[in-house]
Amino acid sequence: MAEESKRYFAPPEVEALIPELTEIMRRLMDTHGRLGEVHAALHQEQHRIMLAGGGILDQATWRERTRRLEELTRQVHEGIAAIVKLGGVPKDLGMGLVDFPSLLNDQEVNLCWRLGETTINFWHGLDEGYAGRKPLEP
Repeated sequence: MAEESKRYFAPPEVEALIPELTEIMRRLMDTHGRLGEVHAALHQEQHRIMLAGGGILDQATWRERTRRLEELTRQVHEGIAAIVKLGGVPKDLGMGLVDFPSLLNDQEVNLCWRLGETTINFWHGLDEGYAGRKPLEP
């Protein structure tokens, strides 16, 4: 993205997005969790067959799980795209973290939001992550 077209957010702008962001992130986290479960089931079945030196594969179940994996993957991509469309950068689907670019004292930083937070209270530098969050000054 060209620097001249990059959007920077003020905390109140991100706070106005929190209700929609919360809905998207809750759905995204749930889908991401189900995706992990389906992936683990497929992996477990592969491992079982490998340890047995071969075996009978329930092809219908395998196809259904593979189809489900593809569908859930598509839904995760759609959720991520919805957050990006709002201007956010998803950082951790397990924790529900999203960053929004901002300027603080003429320095480019990220405003950091986590699912469950109702206001924007933290920021961190571009080379820092969640562990580097600092409180915004009132």
